Amino acid sequence: QVQLVESGGGLVQAGGSLRLSCAASGRTISSHSVAWFRQAPGKEREFVAAISWSGGRTYYADSVKGRFTISRDNAKNTVYLQMNSLRPEDTAVYYCAADRAWAPYTGNSYSKSATYDYWGQGTPVTVSS
Repeated sequence: QVQLVESGGGLVQAGGSLRLSCAASGRTISSHSVAWFRQAPGKEREFVAAISWSGGRTYYADSVKGRFTISRDNAKNTVYLQMNSLRPEDTAVYYCAADRAWAPYTGNSYSKSATYDYWGQGTPVTVSS
């Protein structure tokens, strides 16, 4: 199975930037699509961004489109989330997740938590005014 560990979270001022990393172990994630989700205190988990296992397609929630960029480096077995122009409403625990190897996205399945079999422990991001 795949183990995922997020890092790079912390405290940042509004308008600032952070880059989150999702490092995989146990096996390569080169054949897995990977997504980022986030959950604020007292709120439901929400989709943030996803990248296909081929790396050829990316997807973003409307709330982060134009500000966040998801990418992957298969040689390092790592997926990144570059977050720019951060806002207080971006404050949440951010989780990365991987789906089943070689599984295709269908419709909007990339944004559904049920699509993903493997989850990290999360890294907290706090954006202050």
